[in-house]
Amino acid sequence: MIVLKLGGSVVTDKDRAETLDGEALDRAADAVAAALESPSESLAEGLVVVHGGGSFGHHNASEHGVSTTAGTHDPGAVQDVHGAMTTLNAFVRSRLLERDVPAVPVHPFSAGHRDPDGDLHLPTGQVRTLLEEGFVPVLHGDVIAHAGEGVTIVSGDELVAELARALEADRIGLCSTVPGVLDDDDAVIDRIESYGTVADVLGESEATDVTGGMAAKVRALLELEADASIFGLEGLEGFLESEEPGTTIG
Repeated sequence: MIVLKLGGSVVTDKDRAETLDGEALDRAADAVAAALESPSESLAEGLVVVHGGGSFGHHNASEHGVSTTAGTHDPGAVQDVHGAMTTLNAFVRSRLLERDVPAVPVHPFSAGHRDPDGDLHLPTGQVRTLLEEGFVPVLHGDVIAHAGEGVTIVSGDELVAELARALEADRIGLCSTVPGVLDDDDAVIDRIESYGTVADVLGESEATDVTGGMAAKVRALLELEADASIFGLEGLEGFLESEEPGTTIG
């Protein structure tokens, strides 16, 4: 089984509020549809798609000062962030459905929560059942109930990690706007086995991002047992065909 994340910076124009990158989303949807026509062994066991917030979620979260740790009790803020993300989710699913990919929504706001320590609790029985019934569940970064904080943000990267553990994913892919994790010379690092070896080259995202950027992605993937890859859109088709494009984590 594969958990695939489409980065928000891939499917949206992250520098312009609530702006879709339709061309990139079409390319991603084409790759997914083509791979499902003659699936690899891992893909034949199911596919879960998670997409980031991009200019939809991050813009609204930043406007309201909400992050993965800073919460809000303002229902208007909840509506702005969640509403933007469900709109983006509908765009993503519609492109997949146009290509006969059986995509269905799973909204984290209605499914999970954080405890007072900030730890994420996300039931995945509905996702597992949808997979068993032949669907492609599509989740997204979202707001989520947080004990003592009102609501905070749950990032797509957090969702990928939770889903990969709970569903015992065989492979994990993070499709980004860069061809992999880059070193100081902008060359792709083939493999990362410990965070300390790349800490100096991992900086913050230049675009508005309330969930931690590349550093957070690498940390989260290093904690997982499944094979993981970070790659650009041009590597998506190869990843779904069991290749290892970009940077391998673990």
